[in-house]
Amino acid sequence: MISVYPIKILFFLVLFPVAFFWLRRAWRIAVRRDFSEVALRKGEPPANAARWAPYELALNLVAGGVLVGVIVSVLMGWLAYEEWVAIAGSTLWVKIFLSFALGRHAHGIGLGRRVGRGKPAV
Repeated sequence: MISVYPIKILFFLVLFPVAFFWLRRAWRIAVRRDFSEVALRKGEPPANAARWAPYELALNLVAGGVLVGVIVSVLMGWLAYEEWVAIAGSTLWVKIFLSFALGRHAHGIGLGRRVGRGKPAV
């Protein structure tokens, strides 16, 4: 059976690329004005991505900042395992759900393409 210690280390190490990715997205939105990753739905940004950019920027900046804070706190020994896992895990899930909701809201409530639409019934 695998002990818990390697899983702790693995989860901690995963925080580094996730925080980097989110902060890089915030940098691209804020500094480079690149809105190609704003409010994605099926890999495509909405038609008016600049309108949703501040929300995506705030979401990525806050979530990335929290993860950097968790990383620093763990390295300094300020947080126990249960505390930093709770903070990091909650941050990951909330960011995922809010990004999903933002993408759906930005693209509107279109019914999408219906299969067989416009074709005569046989």
